Amino acid sequence: MSSTPQPVRGTQSLIGEEADRFLEVVAAFDRVRRLYGFKRVEVPLIEPTAVFARTMGETTDVVSKEMYSFEDRSGDSITLRPEFTAGICRAYLSEGWQRFAPLKAATHGAAFRYERPQKGRYRQFHQLDAEVIGAAEPQADVELLAFGAQLLEELGIKGVMLRLNTLGDADSRDRWRARLVEYFAAYRAELSEDSQERLHKNPLRILDSKDPRDRAFVADAPAMELSAEAEEFFEKVRDGLSAVGVVYELDPHLVRGLDYYRHTAFEFVTDQLGAQGTVMAGGRYDGLIEQLGGPHTPAVGWAAGIERLAMMIDTPQAELLDAAIVVEDDAAMEQAWASAARLRAAGLSVELVASGSPRKRYDRAVKKGAAEIVVLGFADGAVTRRVKASGASRTQELLSGL
Repeated sequence: MSSTPQPVRGTQSLIGEEADRFLEVVAAFDRVRRLYGFKRVEVPLIEPTAVFARTMGETTDVVSKEMYSFEDRSGDSITLRPEFTAGICRAYLSEGWQRFAPLKAATHGAAFRYERPQKGRYRQFHQLDAEVIGAAEPQADVELLAFGAQLLEELGIKGVMLRLNTLGDADSRDRWRARLVEYFAAYRAELSEDSQERLHKNPLRILDSKDPRDRAFVADAPAMELSAEAEEFFEKVRDGLSAVGVVYELDPHLVRGLDYYRHTAFEFVTDQLGAQGTVMAGGRYDGLIEQLGGPHTPAVGWAAGIERLAMMIDTPQAELLDAAIVVEDDAAMEQAWASAARLRAAGLSVELVASGSPRKRYDRAVKKGAAEIVVLGFADGAVTRRVKASGASRTQELLSGL
């Protein structure tokens, strides 16, 4: 006897309230992105592995441990996307999207991480993503952050704080990186194994290490020294956020390890999930498209997990049924179909109750909570109709003449 197929470990199916919460997050995202003029885009679920290896760094945990990569029949290495930014930038270069620059792009969908599933984390998960590509001005950072803040407000998510930092321009970052390597090298033997490996490859990642062995040295690590140009850029971002009413906290330990990140780095964090957790994160990545072989192209973006946001919103109001059509006599079935078609064409939601015991169909319709119940019977060779409505009937006029 064959056993019932089970879902893949680390994946999740949704129904009822959970599905409604998911849809509410996506619907709010779509409403708000329109307010900010972000163009809806779609990118493939599968990309050449090199797209992610070149843009996310060969040494990062995502590339080395967490990507679903495999060879197709032609022998090419392909990968299920772990995030959206790389694919959008690849499309920007290879599919002629430069003509839309500055491109304000928004999308959502599934992404994949090959990792041991934990509570609230899945191998297949879903993200919202927003990017501004081809805009070097700090106004792009402000608008993107305002978009994110308004989305969280629209979803009614409370207790969220924007943590903000700057990684400086290329010169500032390079000088800071060299000072960090010199500083942490003096304590190499006392650092965690991960930080020892990151020391020369990705030293900024040591600053956000949660390992107690590393935290002992992070507090006294050299701070970023900004160039005059980088300081002016960050000041304009802060002034813009104040102007649009987005509250933030400066966090000098908020970093991005990859070298193509510049200037603004940010996270929206909350305490609603127990320990402080990130619900939206991003930053400016002016050097990423160059990693893909393109010209220098400034860009900034953020991503947010749909499942995590859905956990934090109130239960959406249930969709109300406008009308239920009860078929008390099967001889009225054709009239029921015609009635349902006319009501749906007028924009009403309709459900037919035409199966099971005819004596119980009306009771089943009542339980569905429809605003109106249309009961179709059959007597003296003709279809009969009666309507039960809580107020003025919307269906009587629509169905007249049938």
